This record gives sequence, C-alpha cells and structure tokens, in this order.
Amino acid sequence: MHDSLDYLSHESIHRQYHHNQMTFPMMYAYNENFVLPLSHDEVVHGKGSLLGRMPGDRWQKAATLRAYFGFMWAQPGKKLLFMGSEFAQSAEWNDNQSLDWWLTQYPEHDGMQRVVRDINTAYRTTPALWERDCDPLGFEWIDANDSSSNIFTWLRWDEAGRPMAVVCNMAPVTRLDYRLGLPCAGKWSEILNTDADEYGGSGVGNLGEIHAQNVEWHGRPASAQIGVPPLATVWFRYDG
Repeated sequence: MHDSLDYLSHESIHRQYHHNQMTFPMMYAYNENFVLPLSHDEVVHGKGSLLGRMPGDRWQKAATLRAYFGFMWAQPGKKLLFMGSEFAQSAEWNDNQSLDWWLTQYPEHDGMQRVVRDINTAYRTTPALWERDCDPLGFEWIDANDSSSNIFTWLRWDEAGRPMAVVCNMAPVTRLDYRLGLPCAGKWSEILNTDADEYGGSGVGNLGEIHAQNVEWHGRPASAQIGVPPLATVWFRYDG
C-alpha cells in the first residue's frame, strides 16, 4: 500500500525512477498470506482522499485511480477498499458525516463506481485471479522492467492452467502498437479496460479481443500487437 501510493504520487514522467516500488512486493508476496489494503489510515489525518492524492488534472486523477484499482485486484492477495473510495470521494473521510453519495450524479464518480463494480464481477468470474493466491505458480511476470514506458505486464494462472494477462500503463501515453508476449496463440478476450467510455475514459481499446500469433516475444512462444490505453489497466482472458 505505502510503496504503491508513493509511486502514484509522482508525476508520470518521474515514475520510471520508482518502478521497483510496484514490482518489489512480488519478492516477498508468498512469505505470508497477505491482504492488499487501501485502508481507513490512507484517507484521514490530512492525507486527503485517494483521488486527491493522484497527480495531474481531474481526468488524469480519475484515470490513474481506475488503473490502480485494476492493478491491485489483479495482484495476488485478498483485497480491501475503504468506504467512499469505490466512487472516488473527493473529500477526506469524516466520521461525523455521511459519505458524499451525491457525487455519483457526476460522470467522473459514477464511472469510478461502475469500474469497481465491473472489476469485482470480472474478479469473481475469473478463477485465475484468486484460486492460486498463495501459490507462486499462480503469478508470472511478462515484463517487470519496462520502466521507460511505465508499463507492467504479468500473467495469472488458475488451477486448471488457464492464463489471464494483465497490462497496466501508468503513463498518460497511448501505445497502439505494443507487442505483448503471451504463452498461447489464439483468442484473448478483453474482459476489463479501465479506459472504457462508460468509466469516463478515452475509449482506447482492442474491440473486445486480441489474437496472439506464433511470434516469440518477451521470451514467450506467442505474442499479440495490442492497443494500450493511457493511464489504464487492461485484462485479457485466454479463450483459445
């Protein structure tokens, strides 16, 4: 929690120098059974809201937070999200008043609530995201070192050996010709894109699916040329 929020506090041009803050936790992820919290402690005592801690203009703040949720849910470990963050409450938590539910009338906050709903739905229906949380064989980096692009890519595997690929872009740059190494050729369905229009994103995507060819990349036997949206996380499920 602390490392990742510190990483996100930097302007995107400086994140390449803090890339390891997002990748280092996998060095010890299987020493214990971890919970990944975005907790009460992070939205009180002058720290502000999660949304307010993201750099950039309002669009970039919301996009970064959506991408962060997509990043976090796709990591091994159980998740905790403190109340109000699911619709990007702007103000710091105040135990003397209700949450600012009225904010959901605005597209920015309604979009955050929608993306959290859809992340939860995709999580529940994708065993690769939770079946092997405590098994090192359930996680595998595709490329942990693309710091110059602020991109993180990895695989999750379920107990039946079915993979899911994750691409997280923490730069406000669209990459329409990013080649992603994959373990299998064939169809991969885009089951989550935090940059989708309905979430308030820019709508950059892959029309619902990508097709991997037998072209080696990232040390993998197959790869696909994909569109990577700005400040977004995309999940691809292998459908063979």
